[in-house]
Amino acid sequence: MARLKISRTAVYDLIRTRQLASITLGRARRIPAHALADLITTRLEQEAA
Repeated sequence: MARLKISRTAVYDLIRTRQLASITLGRARRIPAHALADLITTRLEQEAA
């Protein structure tokens, strides 16, 4: 949330639609750094097209 500057709901929507990969450890959901970088790269490529 903090790195993308979006709401918690928006993050969960990205996870639900499989645009952002995540893993669950116990009750906590974690987003790997490479998944965040992949999302940003994909969005930048979409905007450039």
